[in-house]
Amino acid sequence: MLLKTLKNGVHRTLMRCREPLRSMRDLGWSARSRFRAARRSPDYQAAFEKELPLVTVCVATYNRGELLVERCLKSLLRQDYPHLQIVVVGDCCTDDTAERVAALNDPRIEFVNLTERGKYPDEPRHRWMVAGTVAINHALSLARGDFVTHLDDDDEHAPDRVSKLLALARATRADFIWHPFDYERVPDEWHVNHAPEFAVNNVSTSSVFYHHWLKSVPWDINAWRYNEPGDWNRFRKIRYLGVNAVRSPERLLKHYRERNQKKA
Repeated sequence: MLLKTLKNGVHRTLMRCREPLRSMRDLGWSARSRFRAARRSPDYQAAFEKELPLVTVCVATYNRGELLVERCLKSLLRQDYPHLQIVVVGDCCTDDTAERVAALNDPRIEFVNLTERGKYPDEPRHRWMVAGTVAINHALSLARGDFVTHLDDDDEHAPDRVSKLLALARATRADFIWHPFDYERVPDEWHVNHAPEFAVNNVSTSSVFYHHWLKSVPWDINAWRYNEPGDWNRFRKIRYLGVNAVRSPERLLKHYRERNQKKA
């Protein structure tokens, strides 16, 4: 057991040492300097200074119409910060998602259903790593907010999440914020991910909040080739840029045990 633990520790250390080189290869050798230059610009800093900045919430979904509306979207519509753009993109949904979203009749919600499902790997674990990539990247392309965040279609945010994270971003000039969250290991058994570091297994798609400039770093549908979940594949590239990353101490997300997506 001790030998296995040591081997796992060495493996994690080696992987972390390789991450900067991998990120530089993914983003290009000048990515850091481009980001630093952008961050110094008045246009970039204006997001922190607006009286009522727009916050975009991106949601990718596939045939979870009831959960999407009753849990995910209702938690977003309950936010105490009203200036939201909620972009929901269906990965070629074939259920009644469109009708359910339309019935909410809220002008802050924009729904697009893609006409073709993303081409994801056949192997189940690899598919899990990148499922939804096409839809979430399309949602990013429609985001107009000064700040961007995300919510999985079967999870929910605390009602004061956006207002708290926006206040923290403005107070610290954070480019990127992450926070702890509750997660359901098995039905009705809840645990806490304290997320002490900006590192793999500490951040998730729905536990981050960031400056809109970082939209320029998309999800990679081939992240599985690195044996990386799509969210961490993206976030480690963002970390590589040298962002001012700030941890919020509050648990502002409930991450439910995922229902397996069936292959289309």
